Amino acid sequence: MAPGRRADGHTDGGGQFSPDNLAEALTAVCAAAGLDPAGAELLRCTNNAVFQLATAPVVVRIVASNALRHRVDKVVRVATWLAEHDVPAVRLVSGIVQPVAAGPYLATVWEAVPHGGRRPRGRDLAKLLRRLHEPPEPAFPLPAWEPLDDVRRRIGEADGLDDADLAFLRKRCDKVSDRLDALEFVLPTSLLHGDAHLGNLIPSPAGPVLCDFDSASLGPPEWDLTPLAVGVVRFGEPAGRYRELVRSYGFDVTRWEGFPVLREVRELKLITSVLPILSSRPEVRPELFRRLADVRSGDKSARWARYT
Repeated sequence: MAPGRRADGHTDGGGQFSPDNLAEALTAVCAAAGLDPAGAELLRCTNNAVFQLATAPVVVRIVASNALRHRVDKVVRVATWLAEHDVPAVRLVSGIVQPVAAGPYLATVWEAVPHGGRRPRGRDLAKLLRRLHEPPEPAFPLPAWEPLDDVRRRIGEADGLDDADLAFLRKRCDKVSDRLDALEFVLPTSLLHGDAHLGNLIPSPAGPVLCDFDSASLGPPEWDLTPLAVGVVRFGEPAGRYRELVRSYGFDVTRWEGFPVLREVRELKLITSVLPILSSRPEVRPELFRRLADVRSGDKSARWARYT
């Protein structure tokens, strides 16, 4: 999750912080950035620990998973490009060298999004995705779309999952990867958000803005249309939200022959997002094992609950 608050109030992901070192991390990052951590509120702690400062309209986002530290420089470049092209998105705080390195901690520092505005809808997501997907592509290097890379990294960082489950996930990744390699996409390659669901739009008085650029890459726009479609099936999100996305964007990924493969990729991400924090967050284990059981049994209609 990026700066601000999630529009849907959900939490879903994994990280490596514990209550013991959260305060230490925030204090170190704020000292390096010249900010005051007093009274800060923890908004979220998953792949990143996200704090709203009390002393300034600033959000601090500290990388929680060692396997994902490599993405931070890219996040800064993408955020800068979006600002230069006036795409509605969260903005980095100016005047601070970013990312902020403080001992073992790596962070980005963002302008807090003002409160207000209506809840984002499917058509809002469609309009923002069209802004991303239209040429020109950014001139700076971006990684090619490798959607299973972070899945494999999380499996490698798994803390508290037995060997049989890990072996199943690795084998599943290999099978899905082969099917993914065989796909022929119909939309032209573009800048991708990479995790384009309504929870990554933040309401503001000027309209919804995009956040969370950890998964940005160059790849097929079909991927950015997949999360909301999967959310309807797995999380029971209103189908009307996805229909709005289709009408406004002009492409229905669920009617494309490659969608079942993209759905499998998305579900692997949704399953593995908590693997690095299983020991410190035992409350997510029942939902994790339910998701694993559904995928093992081939149950494509079972509803999942958000990790909390």
